[in-house]
Amino acid sequence: MTVPVAWLGRTSTEDVQDPTLSLPRQLRNARTALPPGWVIVAHFYDVESGRKGLHERGGSLAHQQFKIPISRDGGLADLLEEAQRPDRRFAAVICESIERVARRTYFGTKIEYELEQAGVALCAADEPIVSGPRAKRATPTLTRRVKQAVSEWYVLQMLELSWDGFIEHVAQGWNVGKPPYGYLAEKVPHPVPARRAEGRTKHRLMPDPPRASAVTYIFQLRGLDKLGYDAIADRLNLDLVAYPPPEPTRPDAALGRWSGSAVREILRNPKYTGYQVWNRRATKKGGRNNDPKDWVWSPRPTHEPLVTKELFGTVSTVGRKRQGSRSTHGANAHPATQRSYVLRSYVTCDICDRRMFGKTRHQIAYYACQPDPNEHRDLPWFPDHPKSLWIREEILITSISRFFATTIFGPDRRNHLTAALEAARFANDIDDRITKERATVERTISAVGQRQARLIRALADGFGGDDEADDPAPDQEKRFRDAIRREHATLDAQREQLAEQLAHLQAPKQAARHADSAALLNAFSRGDVDLALVPEELQRRLYSAFGLEVRYSRRREELALRVIRPDFLVDELVPVRKMGP
Repeated sequence: MTVPVAWLGRTSTEDVQDPTLSLPRQLRNARTALPPGWVIVAHFYDVESGRKGLHERGGSLAHQQFKIPISRDGGLADLLEEAQRPDRRFAAVICESIERVARRTYFGTKIEYELEQAGVALCAADEPIVSGPRAKRATPTLTRRVKQAVSEWYVLQMLELSWDGFIEHVAQGWNVGKPPYGYLAEKVPHPVPARRAEGRTKHRLMPDPPRASAVTYIFQLRGLDKLGYDAIADRLNLDLVAYPPPEPTRPDAALGRWSGSAVREILRNPKYTGYQVWNRRATKKGGRNNDPKDWVWSPRPTHEPLVTKELFGTVSTVGRKRQGSRSTHGANAHPATQRSYVLRSYVTCDICDRRMFGKTRHQIAYYACQPDPNEHRDLPWFPDHPKSLWIREEILITSISRFFATTIFGPDRRNHLTAALEAARFANDIDDRITKERATVERTISAVGQRQARLIRALADGFGGDDEADDPAPDQEKRFRDAIRREHATLDAQREQLAEQLAHLQAPKQAARHADSAALLNAFSRGDVDLALVPEELQRRLYSAFGLEVRYSRRREELALRVIRPDFLVDELVPVRKMGP
């Protein structure tokens, strides 16, 4: 009597397997294990990971990339679908080993159960094939479950060891993947001799001078000027010699210019802070970005930074504040747009920390904040927030004009500058003290290291001299070596304490140069400023240049205006009270 059988195979390219060899081997082993009269009549196989969910299995088209010398009737999903039909072509299914069905025990047993309910037996070539209604299945089932558990354990263990290996790889400063724009690969021969013989290397990052300055400029435009991605790209495209555009991996995809997406990729890459970072993208989920809390950072900087970590943190928050706001002036392209708002994206509600939006009522421009109960009712600030709060644009423009007239262009500007410089000098004094303390600790660490080196040399020379007659007794030699080891351990502990102390002493930032600050400040003209008379384009350019931030507090009836101008360190907070309704 002939028993028709379907063969089920699977291999994964991620296991560095060759499907053109692995699948024919699986088929041959399955055919050899069949009892007499059992014949394979259908071939189902996939080239995909066995750890996928059952609903994801059988949909891969990876098999089309290989010339596999086996006719294919479908994948796992097709096999399960045909098993439920009354006109199915097979009475049993055979695979090389049970882990070829699935790498997860749950999915493997689920597939086995579905086939069993359909009256189809699932056999494996490396297990005894038992048939008949009274066949003993207890021991074969136990063996199968143990194999499935061991297979799942092995995969999990390899994944955990691989993860730990990547963490150590990052901690040592080795880069994973293509060097980001602005860096070059400093290649080092692979430490494993066999791989080194194949010409394989590992690499760290070192700055690429023509492009490193472009990266710093991009972060400045985003962090200080709050420009959007496309606006930054437009700035860079004005001088492609000074700011060469990035080159993609595929030359045919090169645009020859900057794009907003290229700028975004640079601003999202934390490697520019000097730290090595891994696991920013999920390789098995379409390359989506992982949550920053899942990123793996090196414990300390491993290469020369192009931006500070503080600037990177500032840039990462700009997107949330600018979401839905354009960098350009004027009305947007929507056909229903009737006017524009000059302070768009600059005014923030002090209660909810959300950007206020422009609104017109009776031909008077306002800026409003109206929370949506469906979206915000669970947030801590929602109970204290009015249903709607408004402030007239005229009041804002008047307050901003008075602020610029007195603080930036008025007679009191030198007083504000003097206060800022005094604060900077105080910070510089602290930096000088920290620098001296760091130098002292570094010298002490160096001295401890030299003492340890001398102890190691003494341990290598031994207790006695070169003459055999001078050799000490074994107990004397042991006491001598034990004493050196204890002293070395004491010095090692002292060195760790000094290193921890050094880590707490943050390296001072480079002092800003203020020699020409007064001259720069005097270059601005004096006089009253009425920004309401200034065209919208010029107003927004002014606000962008000074990084204007306006916070409106309804409870205190107060506006808080803040500007930052790095050239002469203007950083003031001016309250304007009793504004009226």
